[in-house]
Amino acid sequence: MTTLPKDVLDNQKVALESLMAFQTSVFTGFEKLVDLNLKVMKASIEESSQKAQDAMGIKDPQEVVAMSSSMVQPSAEKAMAYSRHVYDIVSGVQAELSKMAEGKLAESQKSMHEAVEQFTRNAPQGSEGAVAMLKSSMAQAGAAYDSMTKAAKQAADVAEKNVTAAANATFKAATDAADAAGKTARATRTKA
Repeated sequence: MTTLPKDVLDNQKVALESLMAFQTSVFTGFEKLVDLNLKVMKASIEESSQKAQDAMGIKDPQEVVAMSSSMVQPSAEKAMAYSRHVYDIVSGVQAELSKMAEGKLAESQKSMHEAVEQFTRNAPQGSEGAVAMLKSSMAQAGAAYDSMTKAAKQAADVAEKNVTAAANATFKAATDAADAAGKTARATRTKA
């Protein structure tokens, strides 16, 4: 039976630890989403029960209009808060996974650089051109990765700003609709 070199075992151990860290991060995010959804469901059930009891006590049709208009804005606020929580959880998991990936890539680049340096020290006479080309390729690959990482971070920032702007616009529209419904309800009560 052959024995595996220590480097291979160490690499397998690091790969397994990375996989476990990845799985833990994803599972933790999933746990947070499940917890959030359970809390939202519980609050919704309690609120629905309360609203149903309130509706049972309504005697005047104008109260129905007032009640329905008073529910629009809180519902929009809750939907926006829920969306923000989901976004925060997902972006937190994504950031954590990105950080792990960047760390592993940095380790890989370091190992590759060390291997190239080792190759350079042991390169045969006359291979200086090939060594220079290899080092140049490594430098260009590193620069390309840095550019892509920077572009991806900028894209993520733009996406976050767009999500925030869209959420704010939706909230404003819901608030405006609730205000309009409230004015209609007040006008209806005034006429009656």
